[in-house]
Formats: sequence, structure tokens, C-alpha cells
Amino acid sequence: MNSQLDDVPDHPARPSVTDWITTPVGPGILRGALDLERTAQGVLPHRLPAWARRQIPDEQLAMAEAQPSGVRLAFRTRATAVELDVLPTKTVYRGAPPPPEGVYDLLVDGRLTGRASVAGGNVRTIDMATGSADVRPGPAGTARFAALPAGEKDVEIWLPHREVTELIALRTDAPVEVAPDHGRRVWLHHGSSISHGSNAESPTTTWPALAAVAGGVELINLGFGGGALLDPFTARAMRDTPADLISVKIGINLVNTDLMRLRAFFPAVHGFLDTLREGHPSTPLLVVSPILCPIQEDTPGPLAPDFDAPTLRFRALGDPADRAGGRLTLTVIRDALSRIVAQRAADDPNLHYLDGRTLYGDEDFVELPLPDQVHPDSATHRRMGGRFAASVFGEGGPFAASAD
Repeated sequence: MNSQLDDVPDHPARPSVTDWITTPVGPGILRGALDLERTAQGVLPHRLPAWARRQIPDEQLAMAEAQPSGVRLAFRTRATAVELDVLPTKTVYRGAPPPPEGVYDLLVDGRLTGRASVAGGNVRTIDMATGSADVRPGPAGTARFAALPAGEKDVEIWLPHREVTELIALRTDAPVEVAPDHGRRVWLHHGSSISHGSNAESPTTTWPALAAVAGGVELINLGFGGGALLDPFTARAMRDTPADLISVKIGINLVNTDLMRLRAFFPAVHGFLDTLREGHPSTPLLVVSPILCPIQEDTPGPLAPDFDAPTLRFRALGDPADRAGGRLTLTVIRDALSRIVAQRAADDPNLHYLDGRTLYGDEDFVELPLPDQVHPDSATHRRMGGRFAASVFGEGGPFAASAD
């Protein structure tokens, strides 16, 4: 399917201007977002509500929650051509190669049918050495899809998982209706940049998106790059969000930010889980420990970029001897999480634990090493998504349909 119609003047598959129908982008056709902010040009999806955003203490999380991982437009239509006007904000890191353009995935009746990217937009440049950032404004653009199958169909447009995306206008060559409710369970997941999507090739190929498709569930992805830090406002947002299944992947950001010590970690995890249980007292709840990350298995953080490496790589700056004083490593966190869940599960039969190394472990690292020492590549996302679906949504798993 051609998604770059401007490359061919007067392309016959593109309707004339008078044939377009514009549909307002609102909660009815948007999934995976917890809030919509009105802007001068349109709407900006957010994955945390406004009250929670006011409590965010750093720009990293503010940026991450506005990057629409798992957010998609979903509607039913007979249209064979679709255009989405957007204003993206792309993130680049000073001294590192520019990232690939964000990808818009278009699904028809659940099948990937087209992809597009939007050039231009704002550019946020971050200096990893100082944490400073500046934004250069740029123009809006359009993601275009043509030659969709004829007839009534369910259409989804998944937004780029690493680009803040302001939605300006949705145009189609036939009317749009709200997509029907197919009765799928809602899976609410929270995690780090690995859950956010890190180096996945597109928004439907992050490991949570792949696992959701395999498990037949609707995903709300609260994976925040650099922001899985047991923040109380995140727990309260999850508490207040309707969901049939909940998972929290805890650990990697706490180590690589060197945020807290073991003494604070235990009550912080308990408090996070207590808050979730206030709104979801009996919902299946899965605690997932970190996947393998050799540089942080037994070495505390913080992490820092290795500017001497030919490509972007990270290194851990802590001293392994400091574990005796309570500094966190991934090994320490896995042990603590397994103990916390075992203790609580005695009174909470719907609470479960998954060792993250079952998704990506030692043998996987030999075959599929982490390119920057921290984040999985696209092949690893596919492997993790498949393994999560098999062990969690599969027969006997904590999210198996029969386990409701």
C-alpha cells in the first residue's frame, strides 16, 4: 500500500479536496491515552492525567509520558484513503546519531496494512552530559495511507512511540464511526523505556504491543522511558484507570538513576502495590522484575553515556562493594521483589511474580546482545513479546482468560 502519495503528483488513489470528510479527534476514537490536552492546533494525547502531570518533578518523565506509546486512533469506516495531520516533536541527543523517523502503523481488521512517517516537526535536542534541552520549532506534516481494502472495516492508526505527537486533523474519503467494543479485556502495564518501546522498529512491535495482540487484549501502556521510579502519582493514576489486568515492571530505572537504597525500596514497592489495590482489589496483578542487563546485574548506578564508544553505549558508575550499604543492583531488586510478592500473595491470591530473565536472559544476551548495553533491539522486543504472551496470557498463566 502506498503511504507517500505526495511523491506522485495527482495520484489517482487520492480523493480530490472536496471528497474529504474531517472527523474531530476525541476520546471516542482514541485509545491508550488517559488524557487529551487541547492545543492551539489540535489535541495532544497524554498517558498521565493532568493532575498527575502537575506533580512530575523532571523534564524526562514529562517528555516520556507525552510520547504516545500504545496510543492509537481506532474507528470503523468504508474509507479507502486516510490522512492524519500532526505536529511531531522529535528527540535527538547531542553527540549521538539522529534516531530514525517515527513510524505510524495502520492496521485494518487487526492486520498491519501500511506504514508512514512524517518529516519536519519540532526537534528537542538533549545534552546527556548536562541534562539540558532546547526545542527548535518546525512545521506540521501529514501521514497518508491509500488503497485500503473496500468495505466496512476496523481501522487503527498507532502513533509513533518515541515522538510527542500533536493531532491536528483526521481526514477520510468516507464517514467514520466509533469502533465497536469487541469485548477484549483491558491490560494496564507500567514499566521503563524497555516497556515504552526503546529500539523497537514501530509502535505495534514494542514487546507490550506484541504481547497484547497475542493475548487478545486492549493495551494501555504506561511504560515511561527513564520514569519507572515508583512515583505515587503513577500508582494513583493506575488505581483510577479501569482495567481487567495490571502489570508493573520494576527495577531498571531505580538502579540506573541510583535513586534510592534498599531500606526505601521495600516500603516504596509496598506503597505502590497498596495504592493499586485501593482501586483494583482483586484484579490479576503481575509484578515483573528486570530483564538481564549485565552492566547492572551486580554494579550499582548511576548510568552514564560512554562518549568514547563509536556508538551510543552506557556504563555503570557504581561500586559493587556498595551493595553492602544498601545500594541497589538488578540482582538485589529481583530478590527483594520475589520476597515482597511471596509475602503479600499469602493474603492476595491474585498477585503474581515473573522473573524478567524469563523474557530475556543470559542465553538471549549471547545471541541478541543489547546494542547500547541497556535497551533491547527490535528482534529482542519480538522475542520478549512472544514469551510474555506464552507465559502470562497462555494456559495456566496469571492472565489466562480462564483465570478471570
